[in-house]
Amino acid sequence: MTNGPKRLRVLSVDGGGMRGMYTAAYLSALEQRYAVTRNEAGLDIGKGFDLIVGTSTGAIIACAVAAGIPLGRISALYRGHGPEIFPLKLPEKVGVDLAWQVCKRPRFLKAGAAVLEETLHAELGDITLGDIWRDRQIALAVPAVEMSRYHSWVFKTPHLANSKHRDDSYKLVDVCLATTAAPIYRSMARIQNPDTLGHHVFVDGGLWANNPVLVSLIDALGMTAPGDRIEIFCLGTCPRPEGELIDHDGLDRGLGEWRFGGGVLTLALSAQEFAFDNMARMIGHHVDRDCQIVRFPHGKVPADIMKYLDLDETSTAAMNSLVSQAQTDVYETLSRCGDPSDHEGQLLDALLNDLPPLRRPICSKMPGRVKEIKT
Repeated sequence: MTNGPKRLRVLSVDGGGMRGMYTAAYLSALEQRYAVTRNEAGLDIGKGFDLIVGTSTGAIIACAVAAGIPLGRISALYRGHGPEIFPLKLPEKVGVDLAWQVCKRPRFLKAGAAVLEETLHAELGDITLGDIWRDRQIALAVPAVEMSRYHSWVFKTPHLANSKHRDDSYKLVDVCLATTAAPIYRSMARIQNPDTLGHHVFVDGGLWANNPVLVSLIDALGMTAPGDRIEIFCLGTCPRPEGELIDHDGLDRGLGEWRFGGGVLTLALSAQEFAFDNMARMIGHHVDRDCQIVRFPHGKVPADIMKYLDLDETSTAAMNSLVSQAQTDVYETLSRCGDPSDHEGQLLDALLNDLPPLRRPICSKMPGRVKEIKT
């Protein structure tokens, strides 16, 4: 006698710097709305998924929900420490500020990296990837780039059959530092290998997998068998108003017009979201599993929010706008979840209704502020 096909649910969270404020606020508000509907004090988002994958700022969200940390605390992390993590915004044009930053920027990057490490440790403590797998039975994967060979690196819990437990002892704090080390915006991350005396230097996984849906799909295939069902829920860091009309006189952009590399990185991140979603769906049609890939939310954002979407934008107005947009998009999502004819909305509604209450003790390696949430 068999139990029939298995269903594997995956959360895939994009990178996007300070726009992670939007992601945390959106997920938190959505969870709170369903908690009220179900008469629960809180819901455990992480336990709703078999596999969670996140890149860059998306990895901070991924590690938090995998560890059972309420996302309201992660929103507070961005709001309270964002200006210290990104203490020096990229210059907008050639001028005195650019000349000054050429000399001074490395010192500010070093200070920002120290604040990020301290802030992450206050939330994640000494939890390791192995702890997440052992204590929470959640698979976790986080892309980065290892600089000694310029190779991709995916930090993983030992969730695959051929796992060699390479990453079990890496702390979530170090994993987040590695995947968020965006060139230009952040210092590179020098992380000690916990099993040796050596170190690795990493930069941002967003350089190759800012939208980690393909990493999600590949690992999901490794965790399932023919005939099983895979549901991947992809979450971005605010759905940007995309594209621009460029006339003939605008073709010859220089350093200033590309924001000294920052504009190129932003363009690459947007292109990845579209391309990788479509590649994952095309691959899904050719595998012997039932693959459902859903990107949410789908709501359009006003063009005025564009000025707040730089990866290092930490103004109060920007953070308020991101949270406000997240609330608006939650209402749009709730409408879709309540529509019986909306297939993707029904998948998300079923997921949210299946989330268990957040009532189990949080990992003992976390700081001791919140030990248990009772219902």
